[in-house]
Amino acid sequence: MLQTRFAPMTIIDPFLDMRRMPSIMSRFFDDVRAPGQSAIYPPVNFWASQDSIVMTTELPGLTEQDIELTVKDAMLSIRGTYPEAESGDDIVWHRNERLEGSFMRSVKLPFRVNPDKVDARFENGVLTVEMQRPEDDKPKRIAIKAS
Repeated sequence: MLQTRFAPMTIIDPFLDMRRMPSIMSRFFDDVRAPGQSAIYPPVNFWASQDSIVMTTELPGLTEQDIELTVKDAMLSIRGTYPEAESGDDIVWHRNERLEGSFMRSVKLPFRVNPDKVDARFENGVLTVEMQRPEDDKPKRIAIKAS
């Protein structure tokens, strides 16, 4: 005798792909950039404690005079300019992959920082910025009284 078995019934949502489309399209342009423009630059690393935030970024070939660093409330901005590559009638470039020109990057911080307590150091092409959280912005433990 012939037995027919059916797979368990699955519900197909014909609109699932349409609902996913905005997310897919927004990621589609993530890596599209103008000629000569780098990806998100400079890449940064952040770590935080209850009292401070530390940010590091690599900026090879620059000096501290080439970098402008600003902080306001919970926003850190880094600006800089890489020198233009040498040019002239007697120079023939075979490959020029180094960055040149201006860059700017702003990053939202996880909490407000005290602009008077920011320590920035630039050593061997690495910028390290330590930012302190204001005392009035730190979480405070509240004692609970028994009734």
